[in-house]
Amino acid sequence: QSRLVESGGGLVQPGGSLRLSCVVSGFTLAEYAIGWFRRAPGKEREGVSCINTSGSNTNYADSVKGRFAISRDNAKNTVYLQMNSLKPEDTAVYYCAAVLMPTDSEYLPKCTMSEYEHWGQGTQVTVSS
Repeated sequence: QSRLVESGGGLVQPGGSLRLSCVVSGFTLAEYAIGWFRRAPGKEREGVSCINTSGSNTNYADSVKGRFAISRDNAKNTVYLQMNSLKPEDTAVYYCAAVLMPTDSEYLPKCTMSEYEHWGQGTQVTVSS
């Protein structure tokens, strides 16, 4: 059974940092592109950052570029989202999602919800003083 579990969320002051982790089980992480998405109160779920199977290609929402960094360690079945210089606007539930890619594909799917098929339950990030 495929499963994605996010962790690392919590309460942090503006300007602070958090690192989110997404641990996957039930499938081989190296075969999947991964995306981080978030849903802020009263807003639609949006793509934050996505990464291809090997980690050679990434993309970021304009709102987080330069502050967030996505990475993956396929050997540990884990994808990370390092979040620096956090702002109150970053407050949201953050979700990890995965989509199976063709064998040996280095293609990076669009960082939109419709491209991803497996989802975690989310982890809350609250940025407040």
